[in-house]
Parts: sequence; C-alpha cells; structure tokens
Amino acid sequence: MSWPAMGDLVRGVFPGAGGGVRSSRPEGWDRRRRLWWLLWSRCPGLGWRRLHALEEAFAGLAGAWSASARELAAVPGLGEGLAETVERFRHRWGPQPLEVFASCCGPGRTVLVPGDRAWPAGLRRLERPPLQLHWQGRGSLWPHLGRCRSVAVVGTRRPSLHGLSMARALGAALAAAGWPVLSGLAEGIDGAAHEGCLEACGAPVGVLGTPLERAYPRHHAALQARVGREGLLISELAGGDAVRAGSFAARNRLLVALAAAVVVVECPQASGALHSAELAWQMELPLWVVPADAARISALGSNRLLARGATPLLHPDDLIGQLGPGPLAGAADPLPAGGGAGAGAGGELAPELEALLGAVGGGASLEQLSQALYRSPAELLPALLELELAGRLQAEAGLCWRPR
Repeated sequence: MSWPAMGDLVRGVFPGAGGGVRSSRPEGWDRRRRLWWLLWSRCPGLGWRRLHALEEAFAGLAGAWSASARELAAVPGLGEGLAETVERFRHRWGPQPLEVFASCCGPGRTVLVPGDRAWPAGLRRLERPPLQLHWQGRGSLWPHLGRCRSVAVVGTRRPSLHGLSMARALGAALAAAGWPVLSGLAEGIDGAAHEGCLEACGAPVGVLGTPLERAYPRHHAALQARVGREGLLISELAGGDAVRAGSFAARNRLLVALAAAVVVVECPQASGALHSAELAWQMELPLWVVPADAARISALGSNRLLARGATPLLHPDDLIGQLGPGPLAGAADPLPAGGGAGAGAGGELAPELEALLGAVGGGASLEQLSQALYRSPAELLPALLELELAGRLQAEAGLCWRPR
C-alpha cells in the first residue's frame, strides 16, 4: 500500500499538528467526528453556534445528516430558509458522504479542528472562532501558538519608508530573540515584517485571508512560499473556498488570538490594523505603536492609538527588553534545507513527507506519529527512512526521531 492511501475513510486523511498529538477518545470515533465536522463546515450559512446546535439536536453531526427537513428547521438558529440550504448541500454529497469527501481532500493536507489537542487556547476567547485551520509548514510551531507565544506585527499596505524600515527591523529583532512573528502577508508592513524575520533566520507565521494555495497580492507568491517552507502558513479557508470582502478583516481576529502582544507600525484611520488593535485591547494584550509624522495620512490611525494610551515603541530593542527571550531562543532550525530521497526540484519534499516532518515537530516516537497521523507503523517506517536519507530526520533510540 502506498503512503498515504487515498480515500481510506477509517484511517482518515487529516493529520493533527506536530509533537505527537494524542487523544483519549476511541480512534475511529475521533477520525469520523473530524471528517463530519469538516464536511458540515463547508455548508453555506453554518457557523460555530449552528454547528454545535446541530450536534446537540441530533447527538452528533452524523445524525444530523440523516435528519428530515422538518427536523432541521426546528433546530434553534436554522429555520426553514437555512434548512433548504442544508438540503441542497446534503443532496450534492449524497446519503453516504464521508468516503467521497475524504478522497476529495487529497493526501498531505494538514488541518486542525476544535477538539484537537493542538487547537490554540486563544481561539476560545473569540466571539466567532474558526471552524477549521488549514496549515502548511513547521508543525513544531503549533505548541508556541497554542500558548500565545508569538508577536503580531501589523500595519498599512501603503507605508512610508520609515514604516517599512521599522517593520523589517522589528521582524529581524523578534526573530533574533526567538519570537515567532505573526502577520497577514499583505503588501507593505506585513510583508516587510516577514522579510525581516526571514533575513534573521526566524519563524514567520503568515495568517492568510485566502486559501493556502492562493497568494494575495500575487507578487507575494515567492514570499508566501518561503514562509510556508521556513515558518507556518495558516488559513481558515479550505482549498477552493471563495475569498469574500470580509475575509481579510476576519483573519485579523486570528492574528490577535494567537499573539502575546500586538505591534502596530503604521496605519491610517480606516485600516484593518486598527481592527487588530481594538481586538488586542478587548483581549487585554500589550499594544505597542510606532510613532510617526503627525502630518502623514498613512499614520493618522496609529498615532491616534498613542493618544488613547497605547505604548510608544521607539526602537525594536525596547520591545525585546519588555518581552524577554521568545520560545525559540537558542533552538536549532528544525527544517534545514536539503535534498535527497523524496525531494523534488529545489529540495522540496512531497506533501505527505512534509506532513510527516511537521508531525515530528521537535521530536516524536513512532507510536506518537502513528496516533497523530492515523497511520500504521508499517506505513510510516518507509517514509521516516526516506526523510532520514534526505537529511531531514535523525533516528534515536526507542524508535524516536528528531529534526536534523
């Protein structure tokens, strides 16, 4: 059998995050529940509260799939109009949808859902939590994001030269101090912060307003790909989902919920960065703002934040002095570049090997990997050997592996 097998419903195709994610639930139940949740979350009009209402009304989302239209309409928050939408969605997938849905998702896809052990605790503070988080890159960063051990750097798409320079310097300083750098990979401040982080060999985390396979703006495709290789890309949108007017504003809440502090470099009065700042205040996070020329339109919003009590940030060292060393301080790079077996052009690995590498995180046993990826040890061993030959993993005693 090839690794991973396609369309195998019982084994599942959705790995958890790195570090040996365990579950106390029966394995088959857990996998099926994740698939049901992911399938239902694709239904238009269903959000967090309505999905939980369906679960409660029918003792699980599997039961909701076979409910009648009248029973659906009686669920609080649905009604007849939304019940018709659900009917059309169920008709498209048929009476036994899970195997078809699983095979459509493809191998090597990585996604977190509520209830996974790696699901970040900060997301529970949101009024509208995401239904799922698709990700690509270093799975070993999830434990730090889960404990809000990262710093968000945000700002305008059209900054001054001073703003760009400060954002790049902040990204580099945070990386050097061991802090993952969160931003939205947008043009301007976001991109400069990630570029500075990468130049300092840090861990950039891009929270996207698009599905993972789409870069916006388009000329950030190379930067986004590099963040996905050396850091982490996150999106609540599944592959093929439409990008709507509110998608980019919605991702701001994720940036703040994953962060230990938020830095606004420069932004005008009407700006998504101001939304992030308001969320930071609501969540009682430290909010730093870089002062700018009072006459600049691009800085009117950020300067007003200072007038409202945000902490002025004059130099990156001031921020590091307050935050102290980050969670990656002194850590070796868990994803060194390299070619070899399983590598494609430019040293890139096949998606299923990247998923396995992310699951290893900072180190994991064969048993932990088997539970995290829902694969048998017999299936995993050839892939682990392939990563050893590629120079990406090092085997240790007790059937354990760690990144090289």
